[in-house]
Amino acid sequence: MAATFEQKLAGKYPGLSPRLREAADFVLAHPIDVATRTLRSVAQEARLTPATFSRMATALGYENYEALREVLRQSMAERANSFSTRAAALQEQHGTGDHGFHAQHLQAMTRNLHQLAAALDVTTLERCVEHLHQARKVLVLGGLGSTGIAEYIAYMAGFVADNWSMGLRMGASLGSGLEGLGADDVLLVITNPPFATSSILAAEAAQAAGACVIVLTDSHSCPALKYASESFILPSESPHFFSSYAATLALAEVLTGMLAKRAGSGALERIAAVETRNRQLGEVWSQSG
Repeated sequence: MAATFEQKLAGKYPGLSPRLREAADFVLAHPIDVATRTLRSVAQEARLTPATFSRMATALGYENYEALREVLRQSMAERANSFSTRAAALQEQHGTGDHGFHAQHLQAMTRNLHQLAAALDVTTLERCVEHLHQARKVLVLGGLGSTGIAEYIAYMAGFVADNWSMGLRMGASLGSGLEGLGADDVLLVITNPPFATSSILAAEAAQAAGACVIVLTDSHSCPALKYASESFILPSESPHFFSSYAATLALAEVLTGMLAKRAGSGALERIAAVETRNRQLGEVWSQSG
């Protein structure tokens, strides 16, 4: 929770009306919802009016409710340290005789997967699969550390459907991939801190074009969430100097698996045809070759 919000609330809480206290208490208890969901949906869950949350924000000294949300987004970034700082900490631990990194990292990945399983919104997941299934075109985008995950999900989906493409693939223009996106299309963005500028700008452009924008990230401060039609905030904690993509990879496999199931017999026929073509081209090892 953002310390600045707590400090403001601590100083002004006694002077708030009972209703404004209820709104402030809800923000304290549900910072993720407040940072990522619309005011209307937050107010509905809290059983308060949107105006109550707006008055609470201004009573605490914020310009408006959106200013409060932005503070929450920025303060909830899951990694405060740079990669170099975390790498230095790893080396220091090794130098002092702490050689348990492998166990710590595996335990962290296991926790991330358990958290994903416990917190995954199945309704949102099914809605995203339906968006992907119905899409005229799906463009997948992941820059910097997210590139490999984007490549992998595009590769798997390519077995199921022929309308998926990879943005920023070597030699490809992101502009050409975005051009022509519309209400019948989907942009799937995968981005973790430090956020790739291209991913944020692409999400903004796709939303402006009316496309469905699905964002996979691990931080509630991700700028792409502003443009998302659907989103997943995925756990990525790790003792590594880099964040763990274990939960992101798991969700990518779940999405493509559900897509294959949703596509029915057509997907089976295409997968078989792709496998046959791969063998014909010698792309896969064959014992009889």
